[in-house]
Amino acid sequence: MFENIELPLLIGLVVALISTGVVAGVLAGLLGVGGGIVIVPVLFHILPFFDVDNDVRIHVAVGTSLATIILTSISSARSHHKKGAIDWPLLKRWGPAIFIGVLGGTWAASIADAFVLTLVFAVLALIVAANMAFRPENAHLSDTLPSSPIKELLGVFIGWFSAMMGIGGGTFTVPILTLFKYPIRQAVGTASAIGLIIAIPGTTGFLISGFSADNLPPGNIGYVNILGFLAIVPMTILFAPLGAHIAHSINTNRLKKLFAFFLFVTSIRMFYDLM
Repeated sequence: MFENIELPLLIGLVVALISTGVVAGVLAGLLGVGGGIVIVPVLFHILPFFDVDNDVRIHVAVGTSLATIILTSISSARSHHKKGAIDWPLLKRWGPAIFIGVLGGTWAASIADAFVLTLVFAVLALIVAANMAFRPENAHLSDTLPSSPIKELLGVFIGWFSAMMGIGGGTFTVPILTLFKYPIRQAVGTASAIGLIIAIPGTTGFLISGFSADNLPPGNIGYVNILGFLAIVPMTILFAPLGAHIAHSINTNRLKKLFAFFLFVTSIRMFYDLM
């Protein structure tokens, strides 16, 4: 199925995907983002080498990213759980709302065109990056999480837009929780587990919605690219525990700045592509 691709190019792409898996795995454990914040833009720029139509490449990038997050989140969450950094009671209360949001976000992504989906990714990533980079250290809305139904609405928001962006939930979960004076290490740990709630239904939706799509790259099932999945996942699983270890040993302020930096770079790259 890769007969139209030159061998050196194919090898180069596989190396790029493996390298992406390493970085994504570290970030998954370090920031609780499931690696999607790296995987989506990398796939978005690699797919043109397969002559993938611009109308579907963002969908393929998002769908493949969500598929990799399933296993990455398991690896990352296990590491954080061992360190007692996952708030399981909060996860149980938030889980149903996040799941509902994922269903809505997956449906919205399936009917959105490439420009809209890319714009959503770029705008939201920039907003979250600005919040994490420039929000004063002691600036909080409240000392505790909001009560119902605001808490459930926040869960729907996290699930909806995480599914549309192909990310594991940490991109929104971490800044939202820290906005309510939640310890960042516990926010990152909880976000790593939330990634699993997002990734499983999200991946299923992108598999189904992509069955009838045209101009998909070689090795695709729906909007999920199997080559990308197989090249990225082993590295994310191996390196997610390393990221989780680093998260519990570095300064929390540096952790926030690092989180913001990756989001900012990702956003700028996506805006550039839109132009």
